[in-house]
Amino acid sequence: MPFQNLNRVFAVGLLLFSGWAATGPRQAWGQEELTRKVKTRIAPAYPELARHLNLSGVVKIRITVAPNGTVKDVTLVGGHPLLANAALDAVKKWRYEAAPQESTGTIAIYFAPNH
Repeated sequence: MPFQNLNRVFAVGLLLFSGWAATGPRQAWGQEELTRKVKTRIAPAYPELARHLNLSGVVKIRITVAPNGTVKDVTLVGGHPLLANAALDAVKKWRYEAAPQESTGTIAIYFAPNH
């Protein structure tokens, strides 16, 4: 009998933990939004092949901004391969406000053929 009670307690605990973990929208680790303000934003060049295919979508990029506001590192998180390079190339040229320390976060670049 004690073993069955232990299984029940474990099952209830697992259900409670699962319910807690599933509540509220959370971003995955490393997916926090970058809160520093952009001083200079370069628009990505829409790739001709993507325009010809009428391709639209979002490219997500994880960036690290140095204290002086320059973009130190960019990493592709997700997005269509035809759009990704244009987004990465543009974001590398962005400049942010200066801050006391390095900042890391995720940004989204939206592509639409008509805009």
